[in-house]
Amino acid sequence: MWREALGLSKISAGFIAVLVGYSSSAVIILQAADAVGATSAQMSSWLWALGVGMGLTSIGLSLYYKNPVLTAWSTPGAALMVTSLTGLSIHEAVGAFLISSLLITLCGLAGWMDKLIRIMPQSVASAMLAGILLQFGLGLFQAMQTQLSLILLMLLVFIVLKPWAPRYIMLLTLVAGIGMSYQLDLLKLDKLELQFAAPVWIAPAFSIANVVGVALPLFVVTMASQNMPGVAALHGHGYRPPISPLITVTGLMGVLFAPFGGFAFNLSAITAAICMGKEADPNPASRYWAAVWGGVFYLITGLLGATVVGLFAAFPKELVLAIAGLALLGTIGNSLTAALADNDEHEVVVITFLVTASGVSVLGIGSAFWGLLLGFLMHYWHKHRALTTT
Repeated sequence: MWREALGLSKISAGFIAVLVGYSSSAVIILQAADAVGATSAQMSSWLWALGVGMGLTSIGLSLYYKNPVLTAWSTPGAALMVTSLTGLSIHEAVGAFLISSLLITLCGLAGWMDKLIRIMPQSVASAMLAGILLQFGLGLFQAMQTQLSLILLMLLVFIVLKPWAPRYIMLLTLVAGIGMSYQLDLLKLDKLELQFAAPVWIAPAFSIANVVGVALPLFVVTMASQNMPGVAALHGHGYRPPISPLITVTGLMGVLFAPFGGFAFNLSAITAAICMGKEADPNPASRYWAAVWGGVFYLITGLLGATVVGLFAAFPKELVLAIAGLALLGTIGNSLTAALADNDEHEVVVITFLVTASGVSVLGIGSAFWGLLLGFLMHYWHKHRALTTT
């Protein structure tokens, strides 16, 4: 068991998943905390709550279901809060977090997500996942505009060494990227300081403004833009854990950690996919250990708080874009293959894919939801038309 758990490919997949998650959106968390006037100790508490909450859920759920269930904070929710929290106190913000997490818990207990998944066409869900991940594939090559030599080296290492060391290719690529970044003087390590985070209790306060303006939008965005793609990622890789308990556990974790700044916990789609691919482990039954290691790194980031955020920020953004794009290549390809498997669904799939990839946001809800909704409606409209014409 422990030999299986300690595979370098699984450890590196877990680390890369956390690296991508924190590097791409940790700054948004700090901006949201700043919007409600959080002190440095309270900001550190937010990072502690999120890291520990994500770590416990990722480790616990992955070990229990033997599936790579990696959780995450709600990045769209954090972006929403940067603007919607303005004018509210930090206590009202925490009250909104608590209500949103209670709604997520209720959704899990009622089994609403399971019912939705049963009627959702797999082709549409796969197209949505491919659309979400497309930007990361494109980001790999867009990064060449600013750091050509770094990206070319990482791409060369990935292409040349993958046939000989497929299990360790992401670790080798990351090491090569870090080494090249050091040579190019791109690593910003001069301002790093070791600081341990500690929880700070923030009493919740409730008002109509924080329920309508923050709690409800945060709940909708988290369910539509995070949990639904997270389920699609699991199903797209052949994993079928019971969804309602996963939603319930993440909701309860939010209820528990909301008073410390844990604003929303949900299933991960983008970073979880890194733990679900062949690069994590050739054996799908063993890949859950990659998510467990992701949980371990979450715990470390939570306990070290701002120190780890600063460490991840020290890496050049081009390195993060490249490692994310390379890690997700297989998932993008598999999602497109699954989406296009049904010849009668091509138009539905293409529109779902394009709407999702567009990044459009309507009513504060991201493109993943609108792509899924449009694809769902088109699928059943075509099905209805086919029945009425026969």
